[in-house]
Amino acid sequence: MEQRKGIWLAVAAYFVWGVGPIFWNTLSTVPALQVLGHRIVWSVPILFAIIAGRGRLSSLRSAFRTPGTARTALAGGVLLAFNWGVFVWAVTSDHIVDASLGYFINPLVSVALGVIVLREHLSTAQRIAVAIAAVGVAGMTIVAGVVPWISLALAFSFAAYGLLKKRSNAAPPFEGLFMETAFVAAPALLYLAVVAGEGDGAFGSSPTITLLLIAAGAYTVTPLVLFAAAARQIPLSLLGILQYIAPTMHLIIGVVVFDEVISGGEWFGFFMVWVALIVYTVDNARTIRRAESAMS
Repeated sequence: MEQRKGIWLAVAAYFVWGVGPIFWNTLSTVPALQVLGHRIVWSVPILFAIIAGRGRLSSLRSAFRTPGTARTALAGGVLLAFNWGVFVWAVTSDHIVDASLGYFINPLVSVALGVIVLREHLSTAQRIAVAIAAVGVAGMTIVAGVVPWISLALAFSFAAYGLLKKRSNAAPPFEGLFMETAFVAAPALLYLAVVAGEGDGAFGSSPTITLLLIAAGAYTVTPLVLFAAAARQIPLSLLGILQYIAPTMHLIIGVVVFDEVISGGEWFGFFMVWVALIVYTVDNARTIRRAESAMS
């Protein structure tokens, strides 16, 4: 029963992330940097309310007072803001398909960073999977004549963010996310104040835009809360498989709803990345089954 509930929570989280292009396109008339600023600023009070409601304020104070934890959170905040900003710009500038590819590549980039930075061991199948994905990205670059920088920026920034979360001095999930957004909220507020002072601020320009900018914080935090609840109830391996719901929805929405065209080079890249993900997922499932058999 608990696992079934966890699966539905995970599906809900990935669904909310998956329809992101539709939500963020309601703000397509607002400069992406302003959307990012409001996304950060309005997330802070929501996260604080969640932490207070969970009785974790003492844990939050302790995390802020620990220099190493604070530095990790600051780095995480910069990476998260960069990732959010690139994604918002991409999905509001007719690059939803590129954003989709970025999140398909992300797990494989995380694997590669684990090997390079953490000296983690890869099986033969996992090495093959990473190599296939690299061939796909290289093939896209050659065919299109342009490096898929949006996809790579999203994949590497989120993979690097995940790597920070594995550090021993990283704060607990909600405390860490609050600290990350709080650290980048100050420059975000300053930027929004300057823009408003110059008369170019979108906030207050219309009731609809104002409400949507405020809602950006809730839209950002909601799937994170659902994901955190799901992670406590289902295995990480199952979470990993379900994560492909979001980029698959991005791809479908980009093509069907926003009429984006996928070039031959992009199809090649997607095909190679999908093959790589199948190889990696099958190998990972076999590893988990062997571990479970050994324990029984």
